[in-house]
Amino acid sequence: MTAPARQMWPLYAAGFTTAFGAHGIAANLGGFSADAVTSLLVLGGLLALYDGAEVLLKPVFGSLADRVGARPLLLGGLVAFAAASAVYVVADRPSWLWVARLGQGAAASAFSPAASALVARLNPAAKHGRAFGSYGFYKSIGYTLGPLLGGVLAWAGGLRLLFAVLTVLGAAVAVWVLLAVPVVAPLPKARQTVLDLVRRLTDRAFLAPTGALAAATAALSVGVGFLPVSGRAAGLGTVATGAAVSVLAACAAVVQPWAGRALDAGRLTTRTGLGVGLAVAAAGLGCAMVPGLVGVLSAAVLIGAGTGLMTPLGFAALAAGTPTERLGQTMGSAELGRELGDAGGPLLVAAVASATALMYGFAALAVLLAAGAVLAFAARSTRAPTP
Repeated sequence: MTAPARQMWPLYAAGFTTAFGAHGIAANLGGFSADAVTSLLVLGGLLALYDGAEVLLKPVFGSLADRVGARPLLLGGLVAFAAASAVYVVADRPSWLWVARLGQGAAASAFSPAASALVARLNPAAKHGRAFGSYGFYKSIGYTLGPLLGGVLAWAGGLRLLFAVLTVLGAAVAVWVLLAVPVVAPLPKARQTVLDLVRRLTDRAFLAPTGALAAATAALSVGVGFLPVSGRAAGLGTVATGAAVSVLAACAAVVQPWAGRALDAGRLTTRTGLGVGLAVAAAGLGCAMVPGLVGVLSAAVLIGAGTGLMTPLGFAALAAGTPTERLGQTMGSAELGRELGDAGGPLLVAAVASATALMYGFAALAVLLAAGAVLAFAARSTRAPTP
């Protein structure tokens, strides 16, 4: 039976919280408020601190969710996120900003995979596409509003006000989860050896959707980070480049629910959807090589649509191909793949662009995504039958 909306809304809010918290602060650490970070070295360290915590801890907390239940991890992570945000509100010293940011990253590592696991546990396999599409939609809204609303808050009251809002948001969502999300007991599971884990995480049923999710995140991160650079080089102003990034995020948000519903209705298969998504995102990166407003906007639309298509299909495929009692572990490991894509995509483009030009950096990532599309179309469907 599909979970009622009142049980799903807190999970969507948790997805929004992690996205808003990540991008809202990251986009404004080097802003114009009185307590903004002025050193590029410190800025880079603070950005890496949050992502580094997620890379190290998401698989750990995902496995813990299978052991103690996803709901306690979700609640604990949200409470810890609120507490970590409150640290900087109370202390208001640069040294405590490091503590707050590390605490936020560690907390997000707990409640993000737990929320994904609950989305899968509370809905039947036949409705996973719709459920993950809606979850991804609200997470994309968080990514979109984070820099914009976060910038307004930082301008009005500095980083302390932004951290205060995140404190209230994390606490409010935790209370909502406590009241509306049912207890989902952990399922009994057979003992798993390290070899069993390695086999499962190297199986194509895990690698194919996780690779697509990593590719989607890489393309999204490159689009958000480098399309403004390409636009400025072509003489476009900040309004035009900012609008392009907003178009990218909006396309990703709008496409995800549609893709999920199409998957559930049988109008779209995992293999086709992931292949088309990779091809569309690769085409968007190709458009990014075209100078001027047309190239930037075309790239934004296609990258957003491609990543929006891949994200719910990838998570639905992971849920369908994973034993229910191991969902937390799988989601945590898949989130690790996404974080690696988030870091690896920009690093690849930057490395190639430093040696040649930015257009060749876009081309390098486009070739990788196009190769993934070819593999997706050539292979059998990654959506396993429902147990």
